[in-house]
Amino acid sequence: MAKKQEAYYELAGRIYDLDEAVYKCVGSSLGRTYTGDRETCIEDITRLLITKPRMQECRSQIALIGNMARTIRNKEDRKRMMTEYNEILQEIKKIPTTFGSVDILNENMAALNTSNLRQKFSPDDHLVICIGRNHGSAGSDIGFALADKLKIDYYDAEIFQKVIERMNAEKENVEDDNSNFIETAKRASQPRKKKTKFTEYLKNFRRYHGLPVQDAIFFHQSELIKEMAKKEDFVVMGRCADVILTNKRIPHISIFITAPFEQRVERMMEALKMDYKHAVRFLKRLDHKHEAYYKFYTERQWGNAVNYDLCINSASYGIEETVDLIVRMIDQYPNHKKLAED
Repeated sequence: MAKKQEAYYELAGRIYDLDEAVYKCVGSSLGRTYTGDRETCIEDITRLLITKPRMQECRSQIALIGNMARTIRNKEDRKRMMTEYNEILQEIKKIPTTFGSVDILNENMAALNTSNLRQKFSPDDHLVICIGRNHGSAGSDIGFALADKLKIDYYDAEIFQKVIERMNAEKENVEDDNSNFIETAKRASQPRKKKTKFTEYLKNFRRYHGLPVQDAIFFHQSELIKEMAKKEDFVVMGRCADVILTNKRIPHISIFITAPFEQRVERMMEALKMDYKHAVRFLKRLDHKHEAYYKFYTERQWGNAVNYDLCINSASYGIEETVDLIVRMIDQYPNHKKLAED
């Protein structure tokens, strides 16, 4: 124990000396973190290094030294100070109770996260990006622009409908009342349609083996998403794709895009030529519908940050910068570089 405390004391001395050296290079009182006498300060730093609950305080002090070291104008001095700073950080990492010793990583979730640089990928893994979004947040525009920039396929509800139709499914089998954004907007303030006639109900009952039409659509799309993820790279909008792939342990990146409600209202008013009252009603109805849909099929809360790898306020970045932000996040993905070369 005495030997370990002696090592902490020596490390504390290095921290104090670095602070003093940085102060002399910067030439300003703002550059000094420890202002007391050397012996007292070293003893205080040692206690911080030993005492686990106070490691955060020690981290803040060391960060201040690093921040000031980066402002040194002389390149040689700055390099020398930063070298010592980085070496001290490496020594601190060896302390069992140091900051950062308890990771936030969830191994099960990380195993499905294709942007995890430490994960070893097989050549068969594909870049699949699942995007959930609040309507009016430009989520669809961002998803489309992202797919275009990465040169990969883009799928939303309408495209899924067409894909399934091409698989020789009858149109009424795959009709999804959430699929057409503009038509949904037109119906926002209209009364809902009457229930399906009994004869149509019996017809659908036989066709879907007793499943409700909406359930049959979901399961059909789910199978399609899983098969696609094994064969190609793509961006998919909604459709509970993140949970579908998670349940099958298929690697993917999940993103949720949102924006302040008033900002979304303004965008809908401009994009769909709605007045304020109808735009508010339209967005509230769609948010409620998608939240209920997501919760019903996944038992998760739609838009809850813990369910996604990345949540973005698109109002803070705009479409182009949001796309750039996502691209930077996945830039180390092995297949991404290959895609960029294609």
